[in-house]
Amino acid sequence: MDVKSEVEAQFRRVAQEMGYTLAPLKDSLPLLESGLDSLSFAVIITRLEVRLGVDPFSDSEDVVFPLTYGELVECYERATVQPQ
Repeated sequence: MDVKSEVEAQFRRVAQEMGYTLAPLKDSLPLLESGLDSLSFAVIITRLEVRLGVDPFSDSEDVVFPLTYGELVECYERATVQPQ
């Protein structure tokens, strides 16, 4: 499963369900300027945990919260990497 595609799909789905206009999803987009609110982000994070099987924000003691869309995608990409 492509992590970035799943993150994008959830952003689009939640924006549509909640009636928000979503800003163009670029890596440099600040999450606060995405057009979504805190409830939207909570829904996205919950759905991504179900879909991807990880929560990168509770699995580590050194949690750094992302500020941009690209940083959020990177958090999930790192969390889904299987150790070899």
